[in-house]
Amino acid sequence: MNAYIFPGQGAQFVGMGLDLFEEYPLAQEFFERANDILGFSITDVMFEGTVEELKQTNVTQPAIFLHSVILGKICGDSFKPDMVAGHSLGEFSALVANECLSFEDGLKLVAKRADAMQKACKIQPSTMAAVLGLEDSIVEKVCDEVDGVVVAANYNCPGQLVISGEIEAINIACEKMKEAGARRALVLPVGGAFHSPLMEPAREELAAAIEMTEFKKPSCPIYQNVPTTAVVNSDDIKRNLISQLTAPVKWTQSVQNMIKDGATVFTEVGPGKVLQGLVRKIDAAPETTSIIKP
Repeated sequence: MNAYIFPGQGAQFVGMGLDLFEEYPLAQEFFERANDILGFSITDVMFEGTVEELKQTNVTQPAIFLHSVILGKICGDSFKPDMVAGHSLGEFSALVANECLSFEDGLKLVAKRADAMQKACKIQPSTMAAVLGLEDSIVEKVCDEVDGVVVAANYNCPGQLVISGEIEAINIACEKMKEAGARRALVLPVGGAFHSPLMEPAREELAAAIEMTEFKKPSCPIYQNVPTTAVVNSDDIKRNLISQLTAPVKWTQSVQNMIKDGATVFTEVGPGKVLQGLVRKIDAAPETTSIIKP
């Protein structure tokens, strides 16, 4: 069974999507529709913008979504996932891939999510940090012992967990992680505490938009970040998507469940190869590949 997986924030690069735009009329059509929907020329930033411009949340998230979704669209009938999953933002790309969301609705929700997250970041100074070489349970225990908001946010693969929270709490937690034996505990260059309680204002804003959006019956199951198991009910999908902003991304557990349910090939759809690397660290048995261009 072929599991299609979709990357999240951090996979962007300067010039992303330009080759698709130049080679495929269908890609041009979707990029131009995106410019209209977003109300600004995201293609200018994707194709010619600087690293700094591309790093802005309100650009990065729609850019990665577009790159992933357009790759799928130009594959035509050969694009046939048996199951899908997305890392954080990638969950929206996955929901277009399994026909639960339309392209237009998916893009509008991603733009709303990015805007809401950017606003939430300004309310409280916050950040994230990568912790390498510690068991999940130890990372969770250290977070519990630190005063202030600091939580496990991304379970990327065994021995690689990202924590999220208030700046001071993150700095203290990083020191304690090193004392507990972490190989590294490194503050990341992000402007907010994604997947933590500090995203509550963004969650409320996104929830209102999701409730107004039509979610159809998906063509195949999605393994969502919150429950980590196969979901096919559109109401459940909505609820999990809303919870995702303040809950951890349980990528390790999602991949393990996909393998348990029969996934033998993981195909990454979108910029970069980060998720393939994580899958191999979670379980070396499945084949990993990517759709770069059909």
